[in-house]
Amino acid sequence: MIKKVIYIIVLGVFIYSCATTKDRNIGVASNTTVSDTLRIANDSLEYEIIIIEPGFNAWLVTQRPRGYYSEQFLASRNNLFVIEYNQRVTQPQRFNPNLYLQQINYESQIDYGYEVNYLLYNYFLYFQQRYRQRFAFSRGQRF
Repeated sequence: MIKKVIYIIVLGVFIYSCATTKDRNIGVASNTTVSDTLRIANDSLEYEIIIIEPGFNAWLVTQRPRGYYSEQFLASRNNLFVIEYNQRVTQPQRFNPNLYLQQINYESQIDYGYEVNYLLYNYFLYFQQRYRQRFAFSRGQRF
């Protein structure tokens, strides 16, 4: 069985965040950069997610725990997030191309499993908070 991988590599965002003097701290101590790569995979999963984003792991431990949201909730939100994110990737004149580097290959009819959906959902929350972005459907959502 071939694993399909959802990559979220935001190295350009890292370069962008280092190049600015604006404080982008989101309430996590700046010296907590233990591992900035998060990979979820095992033999029983057909899909895996790899997130390379400085500060994401430290931020993730401060969020609602696994099991708080249903898998259906996470998958439906991820679908909306991915649609808007991918639209922004195709509009570099409107949205910062240093933030929206490449499209995310996420198909709503595929069951990615709870862990992949949990991490992807939380990545989108982190992305919006960290880079002060707001996706249209999430206005008023608690972060």
